[in-house]
Amino acid sequence: MNAPATTPALRAKDYKSDIKPIWCPGCGHFAVLAAATKALAHLGLPKEQVALISGIGCSSRLPAYIDSYGFHGVHGRALAVAAGLKTARPDLTVLIAGGDGDGFSIGGNHFLHACRRNMDMTYIVMDNEVYGMTKGQASPTTAPEWTHSKMTPHGTGMRRFQPAAMALAAGATWIARGFSGDPSELTRLLVEAIQHPGFSLLHVLSPCQTFRPEQKQWKEQVHPFADSNTGDPVAAAQRIHADDGMALGLIYANHLPVWQPRNQATSSIAALEEEFRV
Repeated sequence: MNAPATTPALRAKDYKSDIKPIWCPGCGHFAVLAAATKALAHLGLPKEQVALISGIGCSSRLPAYIDSYGFHGVHGRALAVAAGLKTARPDLTVLIAGGDGDGFSIGGNHFLHACRRNMDMTYIVMDNEVYGMTKGQASPTTAPEWTHSKMTPHGTGMRRFQPAAMALAAGATWIARGFSGDPSELTRLLVEAIQHPGFSLLHVLSPCQTFRPEQKQWKEQVHPFADSNTGDPVAAAQRIHADDGMALGLIYANHLPVWQPRNQATSSIAALEEEFRV
């Protein structure tokens, strides 16, 4: 009698699609793609059990490059789409990919409420402090004195958006910062983010070689957090506000109730119409 066939374990390359990335040479997003495929392989997740949702921007091309379910949405709405999907299909592992412009500008309101709901999703934000796809305008995380954009030749004059601080205040239960220049650590953080029950924010410093070439210096500036992560939001807030923006690692992790839909999704259009009949 023949032994039953077994499904071979998937490797990182098995999660890559046949579409070749069109990012600029040296873009940090290549490392995020590699970390994502390695994390999925490490967790042994079947492709049909993973969904990757994105908005608009260089970073939001990620779903095309990963061989799983994916949806390339509209600007700033990736978290809303992901929340709807997770409500209808709570069995799926839902990942969201975006950038600093997509996630913290037009998508800022969705970001706050995604943190607050604490649905079991992982948000990967690739932050290069610039709108790369639309030719180099300042983004919400751009330093106020950055003057290299024709739209803001004297700098923005506005304080930066602080992703970790906003996520903590809004209720995210897992927050970390990674760096595309350290793909092994980035993979480890992504594995933890996916495994965490609740809303996870992985804020990735991902240099733009085209419009922010000075970001090549980030590899000399990044450093690990001086102390270990904490589940105390007050201590986490103190750590964030004392940070220079270049510290890497897990910032905050806490296990709080995960939002779950109260009712099953309606099984048919007819049943849905009946619910709204006057």
